[in-house]
Amino acid sequence: MVRLPLTQAEVDRGQRLGALLRQARGSRSMLEVALRAGVSPETVRKIESGRVATPAFSTVAAIAGVLGVSLDELWAEVDRSLRGGVGPRAQAGSRHDVA
Repeated sequence: MVRLPLTQAEVDRGQRLGALLRQARGSRSMLEVALRAGVSPETVRKIESGRVATPAFSTVAAIAGVLGVSLDELWAEVDRSLRGGVGPRAQAGSRHDVA
């Protein structure tokens, strides 16, 4: 199977997703999050750095679950930030804040 090159929008979305997950991870170690999510630390590192622009939904869901991040809020923030919006919709201080 030939994989088509990613569009710039897909690359940007992957980078923003990674940045949001990294921010949500806070001071927790990559290893701790990876083990609890059932993925490799290398996978977490690649997603957070934007090197995996289109990670599997199940992987993102597992990581977000460990971090206590709502997938709805995560996707909304990715879309909002790419459209030029600012700030999360969640209330400040909520455990689900992602930006």
